[in-house]
Amino acid sequence: MSLVSRLLDFAAWAGRYLWSGWAGLAGLFCVLAAWQAGHEFYGSFVLPSPVETLDALSALLREPAFLHAARETAWRAFAGFGLAVGIGTLAGAAAGYSFAAMRLMRPVVTFILGVPPIAWIVLALIWFGPTGGSAVATVAVASLPISFASAAEGIATRDRALDAMARSFGAGWWLRFRTVTLPHLVSYLFPAWTTSAGSAWKVTVMAELLANAGGIGSELATARSLFDIPRVMAIVVCVVLFALVTEYGLIQPVRDRLEAWRKAGQPWGVRP
Repeated sequence: MSLVSRLLDFAAWAGRYLWSGWAGLAGLFCVLAAWQAGHEFYGSFVLPSPVETLDALSALLREPAFLHAARETAWRAFAGFGLAVGIGTLAGAAAGYSFAAMRLMRPVVTFILGVPPIAWIVLALIWFGPTGGSAVATVAVASLPISFASAAEGIATRDRALDAMARSFGAGWWLRFRTVTLPHLVSYLFPAWTTSAGSAWKVTVMAELLANAGGIGSELATARSLFDIPRVMAIVVCVVLFALVTEYGLIQPVRDRLEAWRKAGQPWGVRP
């Protein structure tokens, strides 16, 4: 395929992906309408309007101190998320090939999932002190079991008959993994990564707030102590926007490209 064809194919995919966002935007507008209705009922002191929050958010983004805090939070969230995804996915994939290892690790994963994130934050504060390391460690420990369980389940439920057929035709382990196992594994991993990414932002801000370790969490604590409700809502909206960008700007585009084979099963799908 020539470079021009690849560029045209990418442009067509980008257009379809952006166009599919209208349904999501409609849902967000419904949330804004409910928000405005709540503001009309409770007033600005309890629930500032979307316009007031937008003005406060615009003022926040012009503050160098807040931009620095946002960079700190983003680094901690992505560092914890990366550790959880990397270690959890590799360990889960390895365990998926061994039923003994899966039986051994599943109770451990359930145990870790059963511990509330707030408990991990307290333990991280004891281990790392009021630093950014406590937030990174909390995100990694809280999100790692999700990636582990999804990777292990994806490997364990792969189509062994299809893998055996590929082996009978002389396909090596890498070709079988790339064409048989990986597409099935990806369908398990991306929902887990989406959940972990959303949790990473929430847990990071919560850990920063409790540890007073800077970042957006400290900004939120300051706004709360001053009863600056519009600023609190603006910070909350900022964190939500970070989570939306992470999912729909990073994770979902990669998933859409890797799972292009799903569209071949649709009546309007284009088969390669």
